[in-house]
Amino acid sequence: MVEFATQVENPAESGQQETSLHSEVLERLRDYIVEGNIPEGGRIPERQLCETFGISRTPLREALKVLASDGLVELMPNRGARVRSLSAHDIKELFDLMGGFEALAGRLACERITEEQFEEVLSLHTEMYGHYLRDDRHHYFRTNQLIHDKILEISGNSALIRSARSLSASLRRVRYAANLDDKGLRWAEAVREHEQIIDALRRRDADALASILFHHLRNKSAAVLRSYEEAYR
Repeated sequence: MVEFATQVENPAESGQQETSLHSEVLERLRDYIVEGNIPEGGRIPERQLCETFGISRTPLREALKVLASDGLVELMPNRGARVRSLSAHDIKELFDLMGGFEALAGRLACERITEEQFEEVLSLHTEMYGHYLRDDRHHYFRTNQLIHDKILEISGNSALIRSARSLSASLRRVRYAANLDDKGLRWAEAVREHEQIIDALRRRDADALASILFHHLRNKSAAVLRSYEEAYR
């Protein structure tokens, strides 16, 4: 079993290690759930995950609390936690709302973006495309989310940023699943849509970017709903 923490005498260093451990466990657990390692509605196997991550239950449960506040898991009193289950109706409504948030973020970003900020987004897109060519879904998805979050950040609207990030957290699992169709058709389509996003942002075309982002989320929603239909036939 891997030991994350080592004994130190300095309280400040100890506090930093605890913060680092919490962040590491949180990210590993989030990725583990988002990438479908636990079925929708499935119980979180605390003992198994503690062994897998080499940790005690305390940091694991702290991470579960954060993921519950994000809407990714549900805490059950005296019964542990489970992966949150979304209905088809929930998915459609939440993706439409997220599409509205991202469309507004795109409009505001076109008004505010600097050339330096655009180059940052373009660099992320280039990195994401490299992951796509290597069929690296894990790093592709992470970089993809950084692009969406960067556009949100550039919008400069703090109320919008808070609302969109909260909603995005609860949709991370199904957004990841949207690219997992057997033939990779949705994944290829998503990459083309990201190329359109970059082009509209380069031109500072607010109307075009808002429309592309909204329909990008609509298309993700449709892909998720198709996978749900296939799973429950």
